[in-house]
Amino acid sequence: MNFLMALIINGPIKSFCYRRLQYLSNKFQMHVLLNEMKELAAQKKVPHRDFYNIRKVDTHIHASSCMNQKHLLRFIKRAMKKHLDEIVHVEKGKEQTLKEVFETMNLTAYDLSVDTLDVHADRNTFHRFDKFNAKYNPIGESILREIFIKTDNRVSGKYFAHIIKEVMADLEESKYQNAELRLSIYGRSRDEWDKLARWAVSHRVHSNNVRWLVQVPRLFDIYRTKKQLANFQEMLENIFLPLYEATIHPAQHPELHLFLEHVDGFDSVDDESKPEHHIFNLDSPLPGNWVEEDNPPYSYYLYYMYANMMVLNHLRRRRGFHTFVLRPHCGEAGPIHHLVSGFMVSENISHGLLLRKVSGDGVPGGGWGCGGTPPLPCCAPQAPVLQYLYYLAQIGIAMSPLSNNSLFLSYHRNPLPEYLSRGLMVSLSTDDPLQFHFTKEPLMEEYSIATQVWKLSSCDMCELARNSVLMSGFSHKVRPIPSFP
Repeated sequence: MNFLMALIINGPIKSFCYRRLQYLSNKFQMHVLLNEMKELAAQKKVPHRDFYNIRKVDTHIHASSCMNQKHLLRFIKRAMKKHLDEIVHVEKGKEQTLKEVFETMNLTAYDLSVDTLDVHADRNTFHRFDKFNAKYNPIGESILREIFIKTDNRVSGKYFAHIIKEVMADLEESKYQNAELRLSIYGRSRDEWDKLARWAVSHRVHSNNVRWLVQVPRLFDIYRTKKQLANFQEMLENIFLPLYEATIHPAQHPELHLFLEHVDGFDSVDDESKPEHHIFNLDSPLPGNWVEEDNPPYSYYLYYMYANMMVLNHLRRRRGFHTFVLRPHCGEAGPIHHLVSGFMVSENISHGLLLRKVSGDGVPGGGWGCGGTPPLPCCAPQAPVLQYLYYLAQIGIAMSPLSNNSLFLSYHRNPLPEYLSRGLMVSLSTDDPLQFHFTKEPLMEEYSIATQVWKLSSCDMCELARNSVLMSGFSHKVRPIPSFP
């Protein structure tokens, strides 16, 4: 990591990478000028296939918000009509039915609307990750989040499973759309994996159009403050030891073993713009000695997740099981070393916005990197080198322009068309349809808006779709990849 940090601030290398990136952009523009009509004619000659019936994968979408707001509203209304007397919550030792929960809020099914649900991101969420997280609570009530979009609750995640299965049915009906949904493992206790697997298997939450990723929120500081964990080592053991046990003795963990067959890899999630009080280096304490209440830095989380995954993957490979990849949220905000860490250990990353700053004032290494208010001087000078490295290594970048537009970067400043023209491995994804999308097909909505705003050709759209399939964890039997002529 020290070598890479030194490399990306080297003046001659910055100039070289800047020129190479400009060359790639200009070469693509020349290609468009010379061959655009030929490409269009060639596409028209392809029998049967067009953009609507080529396979597309939503490579970055969270299960807890994979439905749109209208879908969630209709489901809650149905539940209020059919399951009013079902016990769904325990408050201070007292059991509450769904009817009693809504009575405490002075709400009826008739009163509910998309506006009262209030789960859609708005102008107030820009650069306010806390307000964005609060949008996961329907009507602003964490009780409803627990009842309807959690896997571990009084009803054993029944409602959440039904919503997921309805989303899966929509994907199967569209036939050519697939998704990699993210579920959370927090690392607070050893039995989280078994509970999650039991939920998935007992409710038969399975579809040929869906694979799973497991996201680990970087919330050790909160668990430590609440005395739920003694040190960071305990969190790592809660995350990885059950996986070793299920790999060595699958018969003792049949549900977890079955669930892991449909898990592609791991994600690391949280607000990247949080200030970090520690730099990960040789002097950093080992996980067993990390007992302070400050959160470990981003690089610390990624390194120990990667190190444990590599050992686990060797074991699973020897046992004849499939392996996992690391695909973290990376480069949405925060310092540049997040992208350096992601480059070293990740198969793909999500967002990657901070790679965009080749120059802020027309020269390589100038300007600011974050585009925030106030701008942060920690991100820009290294971006041309990192962007070129990501291009050379073809590390996948799952980008979500509508999500970024509500949180960190306005749509017209999003670098996706620039990345695509330079040949970076980019795909379009939805992130959180509950917060950002309006239609029944959020992935098509994402493609539609991107195509109209950036005037993408049908060939560009198909390349983005092809990239999404290549980046995904679907097996080769499921994802036939046509080769380019």
